[in-house]
Amino acid sequence: MPATDRGRPTVILAVCCLSVLLVSLDTTILNVALPSVQADLHCSLAGLQWTLDAYTLVLASLLILAGATADRVGRRRVLHLGLVLFTGGSALCSLAPSLNWLIVFRMAQALGGCMLTPVAMAILTHAHPRPKERARAIGVWGGVVGISMAAGPILGGVLVQSAGWRSVFWLNVPIGLAALLLAAVFVPESRAPRPRRVDPAGQLLLTAALGTLTYAVIEAPGHGWTSPLILSCLLAAAGASAAFVPYELRREEPLIDPRLFRDAPFTGATVMAVCAFTALGGFLFAASLHLQRDLGLGAPAAGTHLLPMAVPSLLCPPLAGRMVAGRGPRLPLLLAGAGMAAGGLLALPATRPDTHSTLLLHLAFALFGVGFGFVNAPITDTAVSGLSRAQAGVAAAIAATSRQVGAALGIAVTGAVLAAGSRTAAWWIIAGCGAAVLAVSAFTTGRRAAADPDAVVVRLPVRG
Repeated sequence: MPATDRGRPTVILAVCCLSVLLVSLDTTILNVALPSVQADLHCSLAGLQWTLDAYTLVLASLLILAGATADRVGRRRVLHLGLVLFTGGSALCSLAPSLNWLIVFRMAQALGGCMLTPVAMAILTHAHPRPKERARAIGVWGGVVGISMAAGPILGGVLVQSAGWRSVFWLNVPIGLAALLLAAVFVPESRAPRPRRVDPAGQLLLTAALGTLTYAVIEAPGHGWTSPLILSCLLAAAGASAAFVPYELRREEPLIDPRLFRDAPFTGATVMAVCAFTALGGFLFAASLHLQRDLGLGAPAAGTHLLPMAVPSLLCPPLAGRMVAGRGPRLPLLLAGAGMAAGGLLALPATRPDTHSTLLLHLAFALFGVGFGFVNAPITDTAVSGLSRAQAGVAAAIAATSRQVGAALGIAVTGAVLAAGSRTAAWWIIAGCGAAVLAVSAFTTGRRAAADPDAVVVRLPVRG
């Protein structure tokens, strides 16, 4: 990095945070606006669901491709393109004349969004090469992710009531323009030290596996797990995954070397990302339904009741980053798993129809918020540290993809369980995901995992 750029890590961190704020906030903020969208555009519930599903599907399918492309052609260049697409897509969403156009514009948003999260993390990693500095920066970045994911329903409720559902999308425009301006002035270009060979077949197989799997998870509650469409998608995902591993093992310069997953901490971080965001997606979905459908609260009031979760999601990630920098990821991950599991378990009695205890409900939300607040920094730091800096974009994309797949899985599974009338099972699933984070962190971050002879970072060869 040139000398003139060395004093800019704080501004670069701000650009990265603004970029991830756009993607994370948009994941949840639209949920509270769906009834207004339905009334205004006169659409069915099935069509309305696609305003969420199309966005998630494109994100989960293309994150790896975007990260790998940024490593080759330049992360700053791809970040600019992502910001332009996301900001423009947001403006078009606010002007959508029909549901079909809204879905198309949401896909344009996601096309830009898939370029933001992994690329921003790669830029952040490049700007903070020292492990302790990187861990602290990731802690701040994780705080933005946490508060944006948790605060989406709150902010969405206020905007919908005061200015209508279209204002939810207009909010992204000034944030995107600010990030684009700052990136143009302060973010230096970075890429892999030497260009790597393009792997179109590997990227196609990976995109096909993630896309068909995500589609199956999202659509299974409506079509049924045994329907021909869902079974075909699952078979396609399994086939693409089965072909991807041997194909990548044969390549001298693979997109992702499967041998990387011999590293217990890296594999554990990927699994924990899926579990944590499955819990988050399910928690926000179940909590929002309980507050609005069972308690009869409006969108702003329901959002306010989620503040006990949102506040710890903001305060805990910087602390988690400092803990990772000073003592490693084990302690914050254990706290994360314990907090999410405890919040899910406490929500069982708190959401019973005969309870009506606001204090108990807020305590459950707060415990879950503390747990989620501690999880993002250590899993992201572990994922990014697992690959060389030349593959920082791919490393960040793996972590981001794991989060998106988890969020889609949480909403789909929790929604299916709630639709079947089993509220208790939904909260057990959420608590179980927290317990899984606790168990995996205990197994993959201890001294035994670190001493495992297979737990080595794979350094991939590069050619000029």
